[in-house]
Amino acid sequence: MIVNPLLPDSWPTPDSAYEAETLEFCQAWLSGQTSFILHTSGSTGTPKPITLTRAQMRASAHLTGQTLGLQMGDKALVCLNIRYVAGVMMLVRGLELGMTMTVVEPSGNPLAAFESDQTHFDFTALVPLQLQTILETIPQKLPILNEMKAILVGGAATSPILERALQAIDAPIFATYGMTETVSHVALRRLNGPMKSDFFTALDGVVLGTDERECLHITAAATKFERIQTNDVVELLREVEPNQFRLLGRADTIINTGGVKVQPEQVERVVQDTLALFGQSSIGQLEAIPRLFVAGLTDDRLGQRIAVIFEQKLLSSDQFGAVQEAVRRQLGPYAVPKAQITVSQFAETPTGKVDRNATIARIP
Repeated sequence: MIVNPLLPDSWPTPDSAYEAETLEFCQAWLSGQTSFILHTSGSTGTPKPITLTRAQMRASAHLTGQTLGLQMGDKALVCLNIRYVAGVMMLVRGLELGMTMTVVEPSGNPLAAFESDQTHFDFTALVPLQLQTILETIPQKLPILNEMKAILVGGAATSPILERALQAIDAPIFATYGMTETVSHVALRRLNGPMKSDFFTALDGVVLGTDERECLHITAAATKFERIQTNDVVELLREVEPNQFRLLGRADTIINTGGVKVQPEQVERVVQDTLALFGQSSIGQLEAIPRLFVAGLTDDRLGQRIAVIFEQKLLSSDQFGAVQEAVRRQLGPYAVPKAQITVSQFAETPTGKVDRNATIARIP
């Protein structure tokens, strides 16, 4: 379905409930509706409704357009769920900036129906799994991505092996940092090319700080200049760049093992980096690494013992030994996983993020 905000009379008749819902939002926006109710993704708790004002959403959309050089007449592919902030803000950007939007219902492979030599988009936003699927199954359609001004990737962390594969894409690709409360992203991290970085850079006008836990707080026009306190543990680079930070993990996932606090996201990164070395020879081996996360399981002696939870399969003894040695070398002995556990399928939130607590509950 193609939606041109400059020609609302040309909008098509919807062929599905999803298309009808999309057009209903676009019509409400163009009518001047002043507030909208969205729901959080539920990745860190029960999804909850949040009311966002038109002014907040406009501020976010125009800041993104300014940052990425988007302009009237550009073409955007909208393939994230418009029932959540990432998808609905793609619509707002198109409506506010005058971009023609091709809206497709969310799927694992959003480019499947398009022909490389007949398709041009300037901008899109994807989740990591969509990018991985494109690289694995239809690499011949990379020209569609290569022609874009910018590609946003959010909703989950990108794995090291996926980041390596992204170097094959010419268009700038950015990991996003944000949430419903900040009206989508407030910081970006370049994932490919010579400007690739390990640090997020806040967008213009976004003010960063940390509380006593070293958790990030954010103040911006998109938050109505109110401080939004997060549970994300970060390293602010104030001495070098006051608007940059490294994301370390979440305060509510910290593992206390033997009296030492370990950030599981840092362990996950080392695990993924190590496993990437076992299958880095080609893009087609992206699938060699199963989905995983690190958790603290109850232990009578340590309080919590560190375990790697895998989906569907376990590592070989050589692989797990290499993982343990890499973690010991980079993060210290207390961070070393003591066990690996598999479950048949990870529990997920409505937006496709791994629900850690629900998955752990499935472990016997």
